[in-house]
Amino acid sequence: MQNFHGSHTKLNEINYFTAIEKGELTAVKNQLDLGVNINLTDANKRSGILIATDNHHFEMVKLFLNLGADVNIASDEIDNTPIMIASVKGYVDIVRLLIEQSNPDMTILNGYGGTALIPACEKGHVEVVRLLLEQTNVSVNHVNIPGWTALLEAIVLSDGGINQQEIVKLLLEYGANKNIADKNNVLPIEHARENGFTELVHILS
Repeated sequence: MQNFHGSHTKLNEINYFTAIEKGELTAVKNQLDLGVNINLTDANKRSGILIATDNHHFEMVKLFLNLGADVNIASDEIDNTPIMIASVKGYVDIVRLLIEQSNPDMTILNGYGGTALIPACEKGHVEVVRLLLEQTNVSVNHVNIPGWTALLEAIVLSDGGINQQEIVKLLLEYGANKNIADKNNVLPIEHARENGFTELVHILS
């Protein structure tokens, strides 16, 4: 009896993760009703809500939040929590949902030792950056393993365009320290100058 129960549980878990990947809401609900733990993780320590976020399945994320899923289980991957993935990928709708309906831990760092804010700045996701700064307690001056703040990444790894200009303005407005240099003691304004980002030089002056 024990064995049958064990294999049955395993099958439910496999079906559960398959249903999440396929975005099948009803099937996921059914598996949870059958007793699958909502915070169960796969081989890479990815929880259901994390996979749903990664796949940009808004309704699935909503379902998990409504049923009380833990949003702060970190996977083994570089972008390791739902808020991290949604911020990196620029999923504004999911970032907003996570902030409004749960309590994402903004101190959990990614594989580069950075907060969710840093890659969002690098990738030019203006609205995500705005939400994180306005509605979470994310550290604006956190320095990651490569030695970069959100402000440095918004300049060094960008094209200096309109989105980046908007992001740099937002960062400064929310207390970004423009005197934190990188590991080679190069300041944000010097990077902007070197890259020929005249608008950013102007904003940082």
